[in-house]
Amino acid sequence: MAHISDLIARDIHAYLHAHEHKSLLRFITCGSVDDGKSTLIGRLLYDSKMIFEDQLAALEADSKKVGTQGGELDFALLVDGLAAEREQGITIDVAYRFFSTDKRKFIVADTPGHEQYTRNMVTGASGADLAVILIDARKGVLTQTRRHSYLVSLIGIKKVVLAINKMDLVGYSESVCNKIVDDYTAFARQIGIEEFVAIPVSGLRGDNIKDPSAHMDWYHGPTLMGYLETVEIEDVAQHRPLRMPVQWVNRPNLDFRGFAGTIASGMVRQGDKVRVLPSGRESTVTRIVTMDGDLDHAIAGQAITLTLADEIDISRGDVIARPDDLPGVADQFEAVVVWMSDEPMLPGRPYWLKIGTKQVAATITEPKYKVNVNTLEHLAAKKLELNEIGVCNVSLDQPIAFDPYQQCHETGSFILIDRLSNATVGAGMIHFALRRSQNIHWQALDVNRKSRAALKGQQPAVLWLTGLSGAGKSTIANMVEKRLLALGKHTYLLDGDNVRHGLNRDLGFTDADRVENIRRVAEVSKLMADAGLIVLVSFISPFRAERRMARALFQAGEFHEVHVDTPLAVAETRDVKGLYKKARRGELKNFTGIDSPYEAPENPEIYIDTTKHTSEQSAEAIVEYLQQAGVLSPAQ
Repeated sequence: MAHISDLIARDIHAYLHAHEHKSLLRFITCGSVDDGKSTLIGRLLYDSKMIFEDQLAALEADSKKVGTQGGELDFALLVDGLAAEREQGITIDVAYRFFSTDKRKFIVADTPGHEQYTRNMVTGASGADLAVILIDARKGVLTQTRRHSYLVSLIGIKKVVLAINKMDLVGYSESVCNKIVDDYTAFARQIGIEEFVAIPVSGLRGDNIKDPSAHMDWYHGPTLMGYLETVEIEDVAQHRPLRMPVQWVNRPNLDFRGFAGTIASGMVRQGDKVRVLPSGRESTVTRIVTMDGDLDHAIAGQAITLTLADEIDISRGDVIARPDDLPGVADQFEAVVVWMSDEPMLPGRPYWLKIGTKQVAATITEPKYKVNVNTLEHLAAKKLELNEIGVCNVSLDQPIAFDPYQQCHETGSFILIDRLSNATVGAGMIHFALRRSQNIHWQALDVNRKSRAALKGQQPAVLWLTGLSGAGKSTIANMVEKRLLALGKHTYLLDGDNVRHGLNRDLGFTDADRVENIRRVAEVSKLMADAGLIVLVSFISPFRAERRMARALFQAGEFHEVHVDTPLAVAETRDVKGLYKKARRGELKNFTGIDSPYEAPENPEIYIDTTKHTSEQSAEAIVEYLQQAGVLSPAQ
């Protein structure tokens, strides 16, 4: 719905033209719990005459039924749409609302105040031009005020309004307002917020929302609506270098091949020289195609299709830029990561990383530090928990085009996706490429894995045995290796206990250390397979994500997962090392099957039930599988 203007009755065409050409301001409201964010937005909608009569009637009825204002209009109910929000009187999800005045159009995101919903606030802030940070005048600057202010600064929002709300509950006191402004100023300078506009308001009573308050004659600044209508928002994207991530290769017929996407920043003209990254190939723009016909130029925010003079290989996720002002290309970065999942971020665990239209495999190192948003102190951390913010190194499986986040948000920000659930678990902002990613290159070698395997008369392979402690993995693996040796095959057995005496002696048994344990062994296995060996790996390896990561290191058909399955009760009876007894007594923490989970394989190449087959029978079955799979045959 649009603001009701007198121009509608007099000249509808003039009104539509004026409305179409109004500027658009996207802003968020954030702050601590019960600071009055939803009420403030509801008041903005009400004062902007953005409520239909039936909505107003429903608001009056709801205010009496579930309102928190003693039967008076509860403006928060205009925004809090979820049943749980109305029942608890809090905001849980991000609520987006559109409204307009004679001067400007607005999209506002009402973000949650509770700490556990910080991830929702990050989502709402990602596309905002301005942030309205609310403070309850009775409480002053709180933890969530600092947290949200830090995130606003981190995300790069330059325009900030400090709305000191509920002034009616402190007698419209000037001294209370000044004290809050002084406290916030000291914190804002620490996090890089150089300027902000402080406006004392009452969202419930309407003071300094649309009209100046009669109760605060000591305040001479703008009203909240007046500031939102007139604040200048610089469209910096148009003045930045050209960046167009390719979303789709458009090939409707043999005579047309175009590259579709939305321009993230800058401008492109017909005839411009462009370079495609990360490949580095160059060409010239011949056409700029849209649904409404060809253009001679296009700017940031426009969705277009480019055709080029040369037939060069371009794929989804590649970035088109000008040769004289290019993004970087690297596969390792330092980045700020905001963790958004209930499951912690574990160093070394594989995730999907999505940046622009590009999706690649990624792993994250142990955080360099995490940030205490209350004190801004840098704290040591092994992992990141829900809502924590840390600085980490990120490694990808292939180079990508990027910009530091402060230079271009679109090509400098990414999300992290869980590879099993496909849920978004984190968001990140790139600082810079790591120097080692620029200095380390693959050295071409003349002797390869195929020639090494041919010399040994076998196919390179990794036989990955996984199962509970006591399942019989090491016993079976040892028997398999003896049988392969008798057949003249070249093997090596990596056993979980043995490796912890050397390569992994520095690792414990936390989830993070177990992830790193498997990552190292997988990399060693890869080197051994490259040497042409048949590698047997006997590790509990409890997590599917790490076993999937290990599989991804190998060529198709080289990785063979063996689930050595034994019920927990049976494994405990075989407790040769006495580990289960220690775990049951609480002397051994994070023991798989007791107080740490085991995620069984879903589709292993080989399934062994040790309650039905002896170790000898299991070993024979594995060797027979290897023969049928062609692993024991000479390399082709």
